[in-house]
Amino acid sequence: MHWYEKLNQYFPIEEMKSREHMETLLEERSDIYHKDEGLNHVLMYAELENFLFIDYLFVSKDARGQGLGHKLIEKMKQKGKPIILEVEPINYEDSDTAKRLRFYKREGFEHAQSIGYKRRSLATNEINEMEILYWSPNGESEKDIFDAMKKTYDLIHTYKDKQFYGESYDPAKEVLTFDDAADNKNILDNL
Repeated sequence: MHWYEKLNQYFPIEEMKSREHMETLLEERSDIYHKDEGLNHVLMYAELENFLFIDYLFVSKDARGQGLGHKLIEKMKQKGKPIILEVEPINYEDSDTAKRLRFYKREGFEHAQSIGYKRRSLATNEINEMEILYWSPNGESEKDIFDAMKKTYDLIHTYKDKQFYGESYDPAKEVLTFDDAADNKNILDNL
């Protein structure tokens, strides 16, 4: 099965980029956007000078529980840069959301409680709320993570969006918010 089909079957439509968008990123932004693919995994990520952004991480059901996800995350950690990713909030009707969060917690990721992220899906036209997780090897602050997330949004998520989807995503300043006084619940607590 093609790598895009694996991702498309696993991730909800509102989180997926189009195949054309992702292939264009791999071709035209090959300096920063990468694919690590194996028989049982697909890892799509952006590597910039001072951080990594995991766009998609898929491990096949056949390989889950065998440490493959851990090995992929360790490979990213070896680069010595903060790692950022987006996750769905816990959905009690979808046990995979809690499993994903437990996995990232075991891998040492933290919840960026100061960062709000609500993006309108161009596929469904609905607001998709995500949480930002990060791994910080050098004590980077949530403000540093926020700045990196805005850069990711502009360089990756909205890259040629009008060409691929017929309209543009909302600007980063409307999608991402930062409130260091926010009293948001840590989604990694009680897992």
